Amino acid sequence: MISLLQRVSQASVTVDNQEIGHIGKGLLVLLCAEKNDTEKEADVLLNRLLGYRVFSDENDKMNLSVTAIGGELLIVPQFTLAADTKSGTRPSFSPAAPPDIGKKLFDYFVAQAKLKLPGIQTGQFGADMKVSLTNDGPVTFWLDTSRK
Repeated sequence: MISLLQRVSQASVTVDNQEIGHIGKGLLVLLCAEKNDTEKEADVLLNRLLGYRVFSDENDKMNLSVTAIGGELLIVPQFTLAADTKSGTRPSFSPAAPPDIGKKLFDYFVAQAKLKLPGIQTGQFGADMKVSLTNDGPVTFWLDTSRK
């Protein structure tokens, strides 16, 4: 699985002009399942994400996780993170999981996140979403369970 994390002071997602998710301080998590991903990859990614130290401590060092600061997550499905951009000028999305598997893994990831951290908000799988955020830093990281 792939995730793009952005440390935010606030973020929201809107579908059909209705805000469906909003967080304050925390992480905007753009999430993508790839072919052959399973719940195992989702668990690995979630545990890594929850422990990833991207928030400043009292010495202004990135030393605290979203869990440690009591932050929130806005988890938004984004299959385009799996784009193959190695050749041509049009991305191929063949590395992405099929929609039924992608939705299943997205729902699983969200359910597991809710068991571990309060303040979980989400986008809507398969919807045309408008995402708004204030990136704090800016701080942005790419997490990928397939990278060694």
